[in-house]
Amino acid sequence: MLRRVPETTDPHLLVGTATGDDAGVYRLDRDRALVQTVDFFTPIVDDPTSYGRIAAANALSDVYAMGGRPLTALSLVGFPTDAVPLSVVNQILRGGAAKMKEAKCAVVGGHTIRNPEPICGFAVTGIVSPRHMLTNANARPGDLLVLTKPLGTGIVTTALKRGIAARPLERKAIALMARLNSAGPEVAERGLARAAVDVTGFGLLGHLGAICRASGVGAEVDADQVPAISADVFDLIAAGCIPGGSRDNLADANQFTDWGAATPLQQTLLTDAQTSGGLLLCIPPKRLSAALKRLASLRTSCAVVIGSIVRSRRPHIRVR
Repeated sequence: MLRRVPETTDPHLLVGTATGDDAGVYRLDRDRALVQTVDFFTPIVDDPTSYGRIAAANALSDVYAMGGRPLTALSLVGFPTDAVPLSVVNQILRGGAAKMKEAKCAVVGGHTIRNPEPICGFAVTGIVSPRHMLTNANARPGDLLVLTKPLGTGIVTTALKRGIAARPLERKAIALMARLNSAGPEVAERGLARAAVDVTGFGLLGHLGAICRASGVGAEVDADQVPAISADVFDLIAAGCIPGGSRDNLADANQFTDWGAATPLQQTLLTDAQTSGGLLLCIPPKRLSAALKRLASLRTSCAVVIGSIVRSRRPHIRVR
């Protein structure tokens, strides 16, 4: 979509659209830069408060993935006034506001429109040190890939829409999606990570592929080490409970991925379109122990080494 849109040439713009990063970064002075992002989506769960919490966590994640700390947010809401009562919209906004408060991010306003289908999201502004920011373009051969949330939210939310997800799995997925990725600035400011991305709509391999393209490297992923929310996720995949976005991601990943002996179930998990997924961190080997200890102290959902960055003449991923 951006192919015919002129790129911004402002010298203060440190990160724009060229590298497909999670957020834009604009330098204020030597030590500070603004991190800016926006994200919104239609409901993926039935509970309005949970929907608002997930929408907030998802938008905040883009700032965290750049190593930034959120400062302010603007609410973006659209809904059909004849079908969704104001009380429900209020619950959505309260859920989002509670999550923003948890992140110490001030909601300073927003904008609402009438829309045929409900949408909710946030525009978030954060702050980052240019010396410590994490981008897609800084991965180096030898870096280890560490994932901070298990995969499978796309599969589970599709099962929710079809009414076939077990209640415990639903609760687990909602809690996971509403969890903040605030570990991003914690590892960035300590120099423990070199690059990062949050795993969302393009799936694990889609976002890893973006890192490979921007950094001029390749990657290897150990499919057996990639965690799923639950073993039930594989049963849902086998039953054909796969969102359209995940199917598109798999077709795209086939163009730059050597699947090796990965099973069809694993291939689907690795390309599942996530909502408010975890961070994928590129950690230099000598800093791995310190990074894992820090992630453990922050009680991230998981902190698993799932592969590594390798030298490659083209942006290629090999699945072991």
